[in-house]
Amino acid sequence: MKLLITGGAGFIGSNFIHYLWKTYPDYEIVNVDALTYAGNLDNLENKGINGAKSQNYRFLKADISDIAAMKRLFAEEKFDAVINFAAESHVDRSIMEPDIFVRSNIIGTQTLLEMTRTNPIQKFVQISTDEVYGSLGDEGLFTEETPLAPNSPYSASKAGADLLVRAYHETYGIPVNITRCSNNYGPYQFPEKLIPLMISRALANEPLPVYGDGLNVRDWLYVEDHCHAIDLVLHQGRNGEVYNIGGHNEHTNLQVVRTILRELGKPESLITFVEDRLGHDRRYAIDASKIRRELGWEPKHEFEVRMRDTIQWYLQHGEWLSRIASGEYRQNNMEE
Repeated sequence: MKLLITGGAGFIGSNFIHYLWKTYPDYEIVNVDALTYAGNLDNLENKGINGAKSQNYRFLKADISDIAAMKRLFAEEKFDAVINFAAESHVDRSIMEPDIFVRSNIIGTQTLLEMTRTNPIQKFVQISTDEVYGSLGDEGLFTEETPLAPNSPYSASKAGADLLVRAYHETYGIPVNITRCSNNYGPYQFPEKLIPLMISRALANEPLPVYGDGLNVRDWLYVEDHCHAIDLVLHQGRNGEVYNIGGHNEHTNLQVVRTILRELGKPESLITFVEDRLGHDRRYAIDASKIRRELGWEPKHEFEVRMRDTIQWYLQHGEWLSRIASGEYRQNNMEE
């Protein structure tokens, strides 16, 4: 099977490539990534996954919204499936520069869909987010039938992309699935996101900025469990269906930060409450019963155990963090 993985140098995309390499060593993988600030080829080197060491792997530095580049790629390769991880994903950045998110997340997705319309494939999997559903109160869970109600430019751009995927399925018959996951954690996450940011700042004994009262709730999903779910959707998902993927691990941001401080032996006095983010959703929580029922998926990893493992991973990969902090990782990216 030949797969196009877009955004494969990012956090979840690179973890999915590692997962594929272990699970399906005979699969051919083409990884397309524009290598913007969050794309990091270091994510793919630690396990020898690079073009020099595998005839089944190819990396292409390209923007998925570049029509000419995508036409050349699809003319060169005959893909069996496309898994679209490529996206601008940081809410804070979307508030400052929403136009970038529209271009990458909406125009980029539409470009890929157009390529698959003219170059038939077996499956197009759109990797989305629970943020497209908006915010929950103290009770209830997001289901696949929850109306889309995005509250940030980021989540609005992902919702727009999801609707395009649905439209291409309904209009052109493209075999698609949309997955909407809760907050992921694990190795290789860019340190602008909560967990690696707090780890890196705590290690440096710097203040840990926590938005508002810190009581915003997120459902945390270990990235390898997410990869397993995507695998099942790719191979077994019913065409046209949406699948929610959640860890059923609800914790406030403040609880997560305190867990990190305890594991590192750092004082809670490092916590600094800062002005809340604009449009900050209060709570996310996923009902993943559909993917459990239809595809037999279950998360394998306990939050407390994998949080400790994740913290230890960042402790053991100080060079990876320092290369990002210094900007050195960008030099590796520019050499591609």
